[in-house]
Amino acid sequence: MVKGHMEISNSQIQDLRNAFLNDLASKGNNGVHPNDLERVKTSDDWLQRFLLHNDGDQTLALKMLWTSVTWRLENNVNELSESKCKMELLCSGAFYPFGADIDGCVLLVFKCKKHVKGAVEMAEIKKCILYWFERIERLVKGNQITIFFDMEGCGLSNMDLELIKYLINLFKEYYPYFLNYILIFEMPWILNAAFKIVKSMLPEKAVEKIKFISKKDIKTYVGSEHILTCWGGDNTYTFDFVSEPQTEIEPVPTAGLTTNKKVHFMDGSMSEISAGSGEKESDGSSLKVTPSGIITFVKDGNELVSTLELQNTDGNTHLSYKLKTTSPEKFRVKPSTGCLAPGESAIVTVTLLVGFQLGGLSRDKFLVMSTPLEASELSNLDLSELWKNQSNRKVNQHRLKCIQSGGEVTNNGSINPQRTTSSQDADPNSFNKLSAALSKLDNCQHDLQKSVKTLQYYQLATILLVILLGVVLGYMIRATDKEYSAENSYCKDVNHL
Repeated sequence: MVKGHMEISNSQIQDLRNAFLNDLASKGNNGVHPNDLERVKTSDDWLQRFLLHNDGDQTLALKMLWTSVTWRLENNVNELSESKCKMELLCSGAFYPFGADIDGCVLLVFKCKKHVKGAVEMAEIKKCILYWFERIERLVKGNQITIFFDMEGCGLSNMDLELIKYLINLFKEYYPYFLNYILIFEMPWILNAAFKIVKSMLPEKAVEKIKFISKKDIKTYVGSEHILTCWGGDNTYTFDFVSEPQTEIEPVPTAGLTTNKKVHFMDGSMSEISAGSGEKESDGSSLKVTPSGIITFVKDGNELVSTLELQNTDGNTHLSYKLKTTSPEKFRVKPSTGCLAPGESAIVTVTLLVGFQLGGLSRDKFLVMSTPLEASELSNLDLSELWKNQSNRKVNQHRLKCIQSGGEVTNNGSINPQRTTSSQDADPNSFNKLSAALSKLDNCQHDLQKSVKTLQYYQLATILLVILLGVVLGYMIRATDKEYSAENSYCKDVNHL
C-alpha cells in the first residue's frame, strides 16, 4: 500500500470504486481505456492514491480519477513505449531514474544542463517524460518518487517554464500522491528569482516538498550509496539506456480493442499485421541476442560499425537465424543468415555504408528471426531456401533499434503530435505573465551586469583620482615646506646682521 500520513479504509476505497463504476455505467465505456478500467476494478493501491492526494475527500478523488483516466485515453498513455519516443532523447541522459532518496523513493534525475529551451520539440520531451513516469510507476508499483533537479552549471537558457509547468501538472492532475520530494541540487544564484515564479505555480503542499541542497548537505535527503561522483559522492554510475522487458507492458486483452501489433520486415519496408495472423512469435526463443534492445554504431575509419552476438541457449536443438532491416540499402550485414549448434555462438557485423552516416539512423530497425531445425534438415541444409519458405515453421522474432554513439540530438522525424490540454492550459494568461516575468528577469540580469561593469569603471576612476589628489597634495605640502624653510633662513640672516 502507498505510504501516507492518513489512514484510508477499505470501505473508502470501495466507495470510490463503486462511484466511478456507477458513473461509467451511465456514460459508457468509451471514455476509459480497458487497462485503466481494469486498474479501477482490481487495484486498491491506485484508488487509495487518489484519496490520499485529496485528503480522503470522495468527491475530489472521484473528479481527479475521471480527469486522469480521460487524459490517459486521449494521450494514448497505455500504448506508450520506447518505440514511440525519440531514442536519442531517451539515451541522452537528460532525464533518467537512478538510486533512491532517504525514504527509499526512486530518484527521477533531470540533468538540467543538458536541456536547452527550444533545442528539441517540446512534444518529444513530454513523450519521453511520460514514458519514464509510466515505466517507473510499474517498477515501484505505485510508491512515490522524488524529482532530482541537477542544476549545477545551469543558466537562464536551461530554465524552461513550459517544461516545469508540464511536470507540475502531471503530479497535480494525473499522477496522484506520486511525489515525495523535489530536490534542487546546486542551483545557481541567478535562478533564485525564477524559482520564486515556479513556487507560485505550486500548491502549498507541493511547496513544502521542495528542498534546496548542495554537495555539503545532499546526504540529508539522498542515501550515501546513491550519491554520484558528480554530486560529491563515491558512486561511479553512468547512465546507459536499457530497454524495459516487454512482459511488463503488455496491455490487458480486451475484445474489440486492436492494440496487439507486430512489425513485419520485408525488402526494406515495414507493415503492420495482426498478432494472430501467423505462426510467428515475438521473442521467447532459445536465441540470445546481445545487445538485447539497441544496436549502437561506433566510428571505425570512414564507416559506422556495430556487432551482435547470437547464442543458441538450447542444449539439444540446432537453430537457424536470419537478420532483416527496414533499410537494406543502408546496411551491410555479415553473415545475415546462419546455423547454430546447441550452445554455439556467432558474431554478426553490421556496417552502415558510407553516404548514409548523416541520415536518420534512429528510424532504422533490425529484426532477428530464428527457427529450430529438425535433425533430418541438418544433412542437406539450404538456408536461403529455408527462409524463403517459412510459412509452416515456428519463427521467433527479436527487434532491435539503432543509435549512433556520441551522436547529437537531432530532429529526424516529422511527427506533429497533438498538443495535450489540461485544466491549466485553459487559462494561458497566467503562464504568459510568468514567461514575461522570466524574460524581464533575463533583461534585469543583463542590466545588472552592465551596472556592475560601470561601477567597476567608476571605482577604478575614483582610485586613480584619489592617487592623483594624493600626489598633488603631497607636492603642495612639500613645496610649502620648502618655502617655509626658505623664509626661516632669511629671518636668521637678518638677525645676524
